[in-house]
Order: sequence, then C-alpha cells, then structure tokens
Amino acid sequence: MITLLRAADRRATPWKNGVGITWEIAAFPAGAGMDDFAWRLSIAEVVTETAFSVFPNVDRILAVIEGELALTVEGAPQPVRLNASVSPYAFAGDANVRGDPVAGPVRDLNLMVRRGHRASMARLNVETPLSIGFNETAIVVAMDNREIAVGDERFTLAPLDALLIQAAGAVRAPIQINAAGFIVMVQETDV
Repeated sequence: MITLLRAADRRATPWKNGVGITWEIAAFPAGAGMDDFAWRLSIAEVVTETAFSVFPNVDRILAVIEGELALTVEGAPQPVRLNASVSPYAFAGDANVRGDPVAGPVRDLNLMVRRGHRASMARLNVETPLSIGFNETAIVVAMDNREIAVGDERFTLAPLDALLIQAAGAVRAPIQINAAGFIVMVQETDV
C-alpha cells in the first residue's frame, strides 16, 4: 500500500510536554496518540533551549533539516551538534534531553519507535534504489521537489511531502528515488 502524505495537510500539535510544536507525518497504528504509538515520524520546531519530551520504552532518531542544534543527552559525555549535513542521531526516548538552537530556530525530523521494532533513518543525496521486504514500512520525506517511482507508479513530491510505503507482507517492486531527502525504515520484530 502506498500513501502520499502532503505537508500542507499536516496540523500543528503541542509536544507531549507542551513546550514545543510538532507536525505528525505518519504514525502506526493510524490515529495513535503520544502514549500508544508503535512508531511515529514527525517534524518538530525548536525555537529556544528546551527539554525534550520523555518517552519511556521508546528509542528516537533525530535529524536536523534546518538550522543547527546542540543536543545534550543524559549519560552522553558531551553535547552533540546536529545540522543539515550531519547523519541522524539515535538516543533513548526515556533519557533527559535538552535541545539548544545554535543560531535561530531549528526544524528536525523525529522518529520515535517503541522497543520491539527495528528502525533506521538515512539521508538521501543521490539516486537510490531501494526494496521493501516482509513486514517493513518505508517513509520517504522530500527536502525538495522530487519524483519517486515505485514499480510502474510515479509520485511527485514537494518539499516536506512524504510517501508512506507498506509492504504488507510481500516484497514490493524497487523504489527509485532521485533527489535529496530522508528514508525511514521500520520493521516489527519479536521481543
């Protein structure tokens, strides 16, 4: 199943802790809230130094898409500097985390996954072929105008639009991606 998720259709909602704003791209199961998702992908805005929401039994992956963020994670030896050229950063959702924008507001792509699922996030900068396997979900988030081919189907995405691709238990035709963006993969696992 393939679903085109337009950025223009998203609505802003407060963070779980109420100190920031987020725009949900997709979540599973559909309609899940902050306490009952299996996974959730969103864009968030960090405008001032602030504590991130705490999510017990959740792992997070964060990538900055605009601006620069100093991220202080409980237990890490020093803050991590994230910007649009740095690889996505993984950390425990139950850790105390503070984000400090370095020079103005920051927008980030935030993947949260309950433990018991495997997930990854990677930047796409070149033409990338991809296959979706058994019980996998892929979300492609565009950073610019792009065309994505899934088998014989073609989709045109604007900046921050996303394509949700669920394999539904079968290996799909290869996906051809030909512009900058992100690919997120989530796979349910047995715990």
